[in-house]
Amino acid sequence: MRVADVIARTPKWMAVPGILIAVAVAMQNPAGAGEPSTSVQTEYLMTLHAPLAPPLAVDQSLLVIGASGPGGWVEGPRIKGKLVGSAGDWLRVMPSGVLRQDVRGTIQTDTNDLIFVSYNSAIQCSKEQMDRLNAGEELKTGDCYFITAPTFETKSEKYGWMNAVQAVGR
Repeated sequence: MRVADVIARTPKWMAVPGILIAVAVAMQNPAGAGEPSTSVQTEYLMTLHAPLAPPLAVDQSLLVIGASGPGGWVEGPRIKGKLVGSAGDWLRVMPSGVLRQDVRGTIQTDTNDLIFVSYNSAIQCSKEQMDRLNAGEELKTGDCYFITAPTFETKSEKYGWMNAVQAVGR
């Protein structure tokens, strides 16, 4: 079973998916050329997996989750590495029950380049799925609506192309 297919288990609370991240590919017709289009082409960029620490409840709507401990990694056709240093995951429960996520972390590639990653996400699960999650069960990626929008920053020449990427993930 691959991490991308299952949400990694976090004891008695919540799990984080192995996020499948795709990069938006430039359209063949540049902006302003021809008819407007709403289609976006994507290509697979990487899978990101981050083990989570138990959450800290700031209040009824805000949880702070430490993406800590060894074992976090990224892997794709053009990148391979591990999650290093401090990372943070802030999860806000909206009045509608939708979860809004704000995540920051650092990737150290297999060539020792550092890449800062930041993403916001929207997560929505049914009551049944949230009950299963809170009971410590593993959910499959498709069990909840989960969409994320990562961006990257690096001084690396090898990975400099990532500075211009607006990725989407699920």
